[in-house]
Amino acid sequence: MKFTVGYSQNEFFKRAVLRNLEKISEIYFPWGSFTTGRGTPPNAQFQRTMEVDLEEFVQVGLKMNLLLNGNCYGRHSQARAFYQSIGDTAEEISERFALDSITTTSPLIAKFFKINFPNIEVRASVNMEISNAESMAYLADVFDGFYVKREFNYDISKLSQMRKWTLENNKKLYILANSGCLNFCPARTFHDNLVAHQHEIAEMDNAYEFKGLCSEFLKNEDARCDLLHRLNFIRPEDLPLYSDLCDGIKLATRTNRNPSSVIEAYCAGAFSGNALELTEPSHAGHLYPNIISNSKIPSDYAKKRLSCDKNCNECGYCKSVQKLSTINLNQTTQGII
Repeated sequence: MKFTVGYSQNEFFKRAVLRNLEKISEIYFPWGSFTTGRGTPPNAQFQRTMEVDLEEFVQVGLKMNLLLNGNCYGRHSQARAFYQSIGDTAEEISERFALDSITTTSPLIAKFFKINFPNIEVRASVNMEISNAESMAYLADVFDGFYVKREFNYDISKLSQMRKWTLENNKKLYILANSGCLNFCPARTFHDNLVAHQHEIAEMDNAYEFKGLCSEFLKNEDARCDLLHRLNFIRPEDLPLYSDLCDGIKLATRTNRNPSSVIEAYCAGAFSGNALELTEPSHAGHLYPNIISNSKIPSDYAKKRLSCDKNCNECGYCKSVQKLSTINLNQTTQGII
């Protein structure tokens, strides 16, 4: 199974990708002023540098996935000019580099590509929160592949059912491995909408700033001590458990502080540092000076969690694993001295 990784304008990222071509199949990237799940690219210089990098990636055989996964396109969502612009962009990328697939949250963008670019694979973004075969069936006419709702990364029953449906219906199933989003976050849609309109919001005299529900929630010590069970990221060591459950694994690397480390860890299938440093967003700062040492997490952790009865209020297994694998850096440093 190979990885699709998010473009990061970082020389170490590029080197990590080129070092691991046997494990990486695809780069996903934003374009121009189109809103994505991380807003829009910052400036024209970013765009120019990205184009140079993409050309290099294509030359070494990597596939290209265009992000059109903004949660909202406002008044442009159904506009003829908007779709004309998308079509022009798809043609430009196809001619200059290559365009093998797109990822979108919009059924209308998906429909546009199925009509006008039938050879380009159309994937349903993880932000659509696809959760079962029924929801995939609703969209089967316009989507070729589906990202699983994050929360079901550790639900073998759900994953098996969805995998069965995709195989029977000639569709593909994908998993986002290292999301740092809290499970079942009730503010996720609200936050995604803010991101989609971030430039408009920045122009206003705003009364409040919203950094995400998790930032406030994790100020509580009890919440921090029970963080692991609220997260859905899959450790590099545990990916073999998913080899028969999906067609590909996506790594979030676009805004991670150290995207090359994420790539190296997942391509190697092992990581010995703070497990929270692998996720996007990362919650490492909320726990500092404590870390969750990935090497101290039991080897059967994922296998047990995949098949558990999901009765988290009474179980306590993930909380016990977090306690077992937590290291206080201050105490460790004092011990060495």
